[in-house]
Amino acid sequence: AADKIRLIPQDFFAELCEQIIQHLNHKIPGVNTAELCQRIQTSGVEINIGDLAKIANILSFLFSTAARNNLSTEELVTTLGSAVNTLPKHAVQVIRHVWNEQGKAIAVSEDARNMATVGQFVDMKWKLGVAMSSDTCRSLKYPYVTVTLTVADPSGQITDKSFEMTIPQFKNFFRQFKEMASILETV
Repeated sequence: AADKIRLIPQDFFAELCEQIIQHLNHKIPGVNTAELCQRIQTSGVEINIGDLAKIANILSFLFSTAARNNLSTEELVTTLGSAVNTLPKHAVQVIRHVWNEQGKAIAVSEDARNMATVGQFVDMKWKLGVAMSSDTCRSLKYPYVTVTLTVADPSGQITDKSFEMTIPQFKNFFRQFKEMASILETV
């Protein structure tokens, strides 16, 4: 990971660290590594989204562990001591600065500590389509609904999940949402 961190320009690394802190503070649902990776690549740095996601997970673990142990900035940097030799100097400086400025704000309640396996809904997009024909059938005229859910997983990585439904499947989906809404109204 240190080799990949070395590739990331300091400003992008700082932005990544700040987004992770914001996520840990529940200010944003997650870190959009796909968008950040694209911007890093546009700047001329060759890095893939998988490597950037791994770096984000490592930093998230680092900051959440530091918060859980209530580490000061100096204690965090000292704890990184063995890694300081492998981490680039600019990365250690950014981690020190971000933790010093924003790390103390991380609220580590019992609920936050125990909430590690559930993702968070970010957005939903849908579209209605009609399949007109295919190579095996001339006249389909088959309607369908495509839904794209944007979800932040527990580590904060934002991903899109898309699926298609037939009209009967969509009606069942809609019925279940209406049931949830009516139950929520009674709460």
